[in-house]
Amino acid sequence: MTISLSERGIRAIVLDIEGTTTPIAFVHDVLFPYARQRLRAAIKNHAVSTVGYNWMRKLEADWRAEAPDADALPPWQDETFESLTTSAARYCEWLMDRDRKSPVLKTLQGLIWKDGYEAGELKANVFPDVPAALERWRNAGITVAIYSSGSVLAQRLLFGASDFGNLTRFIDRFFDTDMGAKAAPESYTRIAGELGRAPGEVLFVSDVAAELEAARSAGLRVALSVRPGNAEQKVDCDVVVTSFDQIQAT
Repeated sequence: MTISLSERGIRAIVLDIEGTTTPIAFVHDVLFPYARQRLRAAIKNHAVSTVGYNWMRKLEADWRAEAPDADALPPWQDETFESLTTSAARYCEWLMDRDRKSPVLKTLQGLIWKDGYEAGELKANVFPDVPAALERWRNAGITVAIYSSGSVLAQRLLFGASDFGNLTRFIDRFFDTDMGAKAAPESYTRIAGELGRAPGEVLFVSDVAAELEAARSAGLRVALSVRPGNAEQKVDCDVVVTSFDQIQAT
């Protein structure tokens, strides 16, 4: 199925990353293990700064909000610098084991990946149809945005160091969970407002049913992304794409 954005009155397209622009395997088999292996060293390196100390205290506040109901929550000790950084690392690992969308964790992962991209140890994987589609939409005057649970920093790094080169020049805006949870309709209302578009002028593409349903509840148009490695989704969606070649600007 091929759709025309102009015929549907769509002036902006918002893309999920994992399972939409980027293989799930790259995120789970490359990025997450890379961050986890370097987590404790990164926490110690960044904790010496005021910013680092402040986000460790934010982690502690989040930890206290989890207790006492969370399953196997690691203890928090902060009597010394060593015990504080150890507590922060244990809690981050606990969050990662449960794929929790902690903003503080996402910030730390972004910092780790930044070092990896700059050192040439990481190269982001995107689907082959993505670069041409981004350029095609942008050249046609379609606003292109990304909305991911990963931090804006992590998003910019991924598209800036892809295996097809720097793709950020084709992307107008980056949104993370500062806009709200991806399964919350109000998040998509905010994003449409940030883009200066009526909800019906925005197409959201994702591989997750809950996200598509939330976006549709907010009035956005939606398309289900079906890519290799994606989990099957039960969602009533009249637009299903296996390649961005199916989404034409005109």
